[in-house]
Amino acid sequence: MTLDWIEASVQVDGEAAEAVSELINRYVSGGTVIEQAPSTPDRVTVKAFLSPDDHQARHKIEEGLWHLGQIYPIPEPHFRTVLDQEWAEAWKKHFHVLRVGRHVVVKPSWLTHSPALDDVVVELDPGMAFGTGLHPSTRLCIQTLEDLIRPDMCILDMGTGSGILAIASALLGAGRVVALDVDELAVKAAMANVTANGVADRVRVEMGSIQRLSSGLETFELMLVNIEARVVLELIEQGLLSFLRAGGWFVGAGILKDQAGDVLTVLNAEGVCDVEVRREGDWVAVLGRRA
Repeated sequence: MTLDWIEASVQVDGEAAEAVSELINRYVSGGTVIEQAPSTPDRVTVKAFLSPDDHQARHKIEEGLWHLGQIYPIPEPHFRTVLDQEWAEAWKKHFHVLRVGRHVVVKPSWLTHSPALDDVVVELDPGMAFGTGLHPSTRLCIQTLEDLIRPDMCILDMGTGSGILAIASALLGAGRVVALDVDELAVKAAMANVTANGVADRVRVEMGSIQRLSSGLETFELMLVNIEARVVLELIEQGLLSFLRAGGWFVGAGILKDQAGDVLTVLNAEGVCDVEVRREGDWVAVLGRRA
């Protein structure tokens, strides 16, 4: 017997895609997928599939997107019935190999890619959640990693999500990466992606936040906190920078341009020097070196 599904879809720009994906992931068991059509490169479609009788999930998705739309323009979701076979295969057809930085390329597992000699290929299936390379913050972080990583560096990826930054760090030459997240689904996805990319010997994925570092025995030469400004500030207040080695780099992202001033003020107060702000659209990454 063929099972029907309810497809929920929302068309947004790249900046909103991961926020919408994360919200919908709270209410569906199969995760979301993000489609990018060549004809509209500035727009993507976030999709999820619900059981036809799961009316509560549909209501919560509609309600959550309405609230999100009060912060950033989000259209109403569209719902339609699809057959099981269509659900299983149709979502793959819109995905493409995505160049994120000068060298880093994100590739879905079912596609082929002939990399240049200096390309670093991260294999990541869209829809695993929390970081696909579409969001400006993710791109800013990867471009910054390309500039800062040195061979055998020790790196912390706080709020790892899909693991994309941790994987890219290892493939770019980091010797050890600790990847933390407080979301169980993200931790499972990151572990699977780390294994699929052959970097499990250099990337350790764990569930937790700053408390996992409380022993003080583990310090880092580079920290990535690609979450949101509020969380970046909270982690710094909780002492995150004490785990950053002297001369080490801090990279904070997921920050809107009008929030950058607050982050800069806190970093200056903590003695972070050589501070730089990198921008893409309405988003910024703030980086600086611990004195």
